[in-house]
Amino acid sequence: MNKDLFKNRHQVIQIIIAFFAVVFLLRLFYLQVVDSKYVSLAKNNAIKELDIYPTRGMVYDRVGELIVYNEAIYDLMIIPRQAKEIDTAKLAELLGKTKEECVKQFKDLPKTKGFSRYKPNVFMKQLSLRDYSRLQESLYLFRGFYGQVRTIRKYPHRVAATILGDIGEVSEKQIETSAGYYKPGDYVGKSGIEKVYEKELGGRRGKKLVFVDVHNREMGSFNNGEFDTLAISGDNVIATLDIKLQEYAEQLMQNKKGSVVAIEPSTGEILALVSSPGYDPNLLCGAVRGKNFNALLTDSLLPLYSRPTLATYPPGSSFKPIVALIALHEGVQGINYSYPCNQAYNAGGVIVHCSHKHPSPTNIQYALAQSCNPYFCQTFKNSLEKNAGMSTAQSYDKWVNICHSFGLGIKTGIDLPSEVRGNIPTVNYFDKIYGANRWKFATIVSLGIGQGEVLTTPLQMANIFACISNHGYWITPHIVKKITDPVSNKDVTHEYEKHTALIDKEHFIPVIEGLFEVVEAGTAKAARVEGITLCGKTGTAQNPHGDNHSMFAGFAPKDEAKIAIAVVVENGGYGSTYAAPIASLLVEKYLNDTIATKRLPIEKRMIETNLLSKYGVQTNKSAGMKEEGEE
Repeated sequence: MNKDLFKNRHQVIQIIIAFFAVVFLLRLFYLQVVDSKYVSLAKNNAIKELDIYPTRGMVYDRVGELIVYNEAIYDLMIIPRQAKEIDTAKLAELLGKTKEECVKQFKDLPKTKGFSRYKPNVFMKQLSLRDYSRLQESLYLFRGFYGQVRTIRKYPHRVAATILGDIGEVSEKQIETSAGYYKPGDYVGKSGIEKVYEKELGGRRGKKLVFVDVHNREMGSFNNGEFDTLAISGDNVIATLDIKLQEYAEQLMQNKKGSVVAIEPSTGEILALVSSPGYDPNLLCGAVRGKNFNALLTDSLLPLYSRPTLATYPPGSSFKPIVALIALHEGVQGINYSYPCNQAYNAGGVIVHCSHKHPSPTNIQYALAQSCNPYFCQTFKNSLEKNAGMSTAQSYDKWVNICHSFGLGIKTGIDLPSEVRGNIPTVNYFDKIYGANRWKFATIVSLGIGQGEVLTTPLQMANIFACISNHGYWITPHIVKKITDPVSNKDVTHEYEKHTALIDKEHFIPVIEGLFEVVEAGTAKAARVEGITLCGKTGTAQNPHGDNHSMFAGFAPKDEAKIAIAVVVENGGYGSTYAAPIASLLVEKYLNDTIATKRLPIEKRMIETNLLSKYGVQTNKSAGMKEEGEE
């Protein structure tokens, strides 16, 4: 009996031992396999995973001039669990902050998206090399802290801000749609080329695993780098811009509101694209970006607004070559069509005045040279009422389609983030306003002189003159010429679409002659450049909110044009006052690489003219902002 009792006790003890062994093994399994918190704890105590950010691609102009490059900055990272007994006052001193600011940073850290006590978090973003160097010598004093190198963009020429764009923190939506690639605190292109070509410029992030000691100092690569992945540098972008022309255009447009667009007609490449007032793109780099962006955003002069692609204006007389071409193509009048100018045109009681006294036009070239309003009102009427077998609405619908073929009333497709269509009102538009069959030529007579509901962007104006210079075709305007892989040095080019205007080729010849006469002896004589056959058209766009807008669009040389250009100077009055001289200076600079001595006074007057004073502003506010690294 005693033997049986002893045997039973022995079995009970074995069962108890076995039970605790199983419990221990299950707990060990849970800690090592199931509970990721302890896995992270173990891992982060010995191994640190570092993001290796790729070098963002460079941007060059059309002749290889570097216009965007990278500069190293540092994010100060923290692993909260390791950050113990931190001398907050000392850290604040090294960072150039107050102790209170540093304490607040610690308190706010758990509120940040993606916070983890066991993983690296950004404690302070975008420290300059100078600030980080001051901190680095004492970084060993702050357990759990380390620096992570990043880059910001730098713009040596300080121009073309709305084209080149800027870099900012990734949005929550971009994080959600990136399939885990983007993380809070990552940077992406927010506007301009940086945004449109983010995929090419951004490259691919790499990873590096390193051993660290108890003081978070790196002790070498984990497993000889077997699990590391290399960062892949972004591709370089070769822009179509001529950066010297861009700089000169921005200089001529300083202290003015408006736009300049210059295009190479044979390729559709943008040579210059100016939105004025502009700003130094370096203002949106680094830690100062947020403050400066808010200042620019609230600036009444709207420096962030891309006027060349978003602002619309009645094109005024710059639209008359299109009216002439359609009439010639439709056969409703010939080259030598004449019409008496009595300084006014009566369209069923609607009176349209001519801008100045001149002899009555006897052909289309002279009508263009003198910009005769009555002549083009009648030309527009002929297009609507002399088309055999077609009603006014049917003729107008055809007229609209031809305008669309020039890129008017539609988006040109430029490779920038945003563009508007402008407006060429349709038959349906007028039917809704006046009722079907209840409107006629007299209702819309102002369209014939580029007023009324017709609206164009500066980009569209430059583009239609590129089309005219090409005798009827245009290439989709674009900012990027090619993409280059910096490792393989292989180029990737994009084939841009060729568009054909619905006008027979022979009709462009007399219109081009007329545009040449505009500059040689007509309303744009102020734009004449000796030795350059500049063709163009002035425009004075009516503005109900103040002085009229000064406009000019043209191209040069007359044969085999190398540049097409549009200039808009808001509230500048007549087209010949500001827009035409500015355009001619830019054409001269581009074709001759210099300005003739006798034209230097014109250049001086354009540069020194301050039209911002009309708004009670002496200079662009952004001039007083500071960029990264400035005291």
